[in-house]
Amino acid sequence: MQFKQTTLDNGLEIIAEVNSNAFSLSLGYFVKTGSRDESLDIAGVSHFLEHMLFKGTPRRTSVDVNRQLDDLGSQSNAFTSEEQTVYYMSVLPENQFPALDLVTDMMRPSLRDDDFQTEKQVILEEIAMYDDQPPYGAMERAMEEFFGEHPLSTRVLGTKESVSALTAEAMREYHSARYAPNNLCLVATGAVDFDALVEETYRMTKHWKPAETGRKLTMPLARSKDVRMIHPPATQQYTLEFSPGPGYMDPQRYVSRVLATILGDDSGSRLFWELVDKGLADAAVCYTYEFQDCGVFGLYLAGDPDQQQENWDLIQSIVEDASGAPITERELELAKNKICAGILLASERPSNRLFSVGGTWLSRHQYETAAQVSQHYRSVSLEDVQKTFENLKDRTAVRVSVGPQLDS
Repeated sequence: MQFKQTTLDNGLEIIAEVNSNAFSLSLGYFVKTGSRDESLDIAGVSHFLEHMLFKGTPRRTSVDVNRQLDDLGSQSNAFTSEEQTVYYMSVLPENQFPALDLVTDMMRPSLRDDDFQTEKQVILEEIAMYDDQPPYGAMERAMEEFFGEHPLSTRVLGTKESVSALTAEAMREYHSARYAPNNLCLVATGAVDFDALVEETYRMTKHWKPAETGRKLTMPLARSKDVRMIHPPATQQYTLEFSPGPGYMDPQRYVSRVLATILGDDSGSRLFWELVDKGLADAAVCYTYEFQDCGVFGLYLAGDPDQQQENWDLIQSIVEDASGAPITERELELAKNKICAGILLASERPSNRLFSVGGTWLSRHQYETAAQVSQHYRSVSLEDVQKTFENLKDRTAVRVSVGPQLDS
């Protein structure tokens, strides 16, 4: 493995983890923009814009874009989150240039009015679809309640009202500001010809103009709230709980992730053995979300509505019993092995490394090998995990429950 990096005159960063032994390569543009960078009147514009980048450019129609993706035999897609938008593809090494040409061209879409109006209906249908699926609605409501006035409370999809009111001109302004070269990073992994990558990217993007970009960073106010919603068509009851956790700039995140694995991984954890393995619940997990300035430690339960409150009480007793059932050396070792094995096995594919390398660079401007990331987890001590476990008893949390009935 060899890491290479350069920055073009207009601020566009190009990074690559070159693996001469790989049989494929992955590349993509990581854009430092997401729902947290939107004002309320344009909520959902980042995700909407992601769709529009597949609708054609001055050089390509939407049919051309999709046909060329097929011609390249690529595995390609895009996603939008609270903090980034990513466009990526995996191809054979001989297709590096056509893949680069296509995805770079897509960064400067036509954003035609007709396409905008057509795709707006698609987005509104997507919002309605997720509204009909209780786990997603509960997740969005939990984010809103937990973050309150913080920018991270903005829904990735936006709302029916904000998307309906969005104009093509507002999207063009947003694209011009947030898709500036100094707010983008081109990332490549695998069998990459880096010199050719830089040369061709420079040729295609040298006319792109940088812009002033920024992001408001602030810690959310911790709050305690219990929200209960009824969704009559649901057959299960879903409960989510958010409490404060470390962000991705905080080294404590490794401890929090290890603890979440021990307590509530989807297999082999305390919650799994006590609830899922015994058939009491369909899902009972702990998880973490990390953002630039803060993070979340979460709990999730899904199961029979009549059993939900009893199951939730059981979860609470498990995650708050640090003194009665402290973390053992064996649990810590198993969690580390599970996490590190997952990291190292995933690293064998350039497509997996793309997200790790790109995400880390975009968030912390840092490169780490898979072995270095694994070492962070190996360094987590039993004392640190136990202390974090003990702190769960006094956590301030937002709880959202949705299902066919109000759980007691």
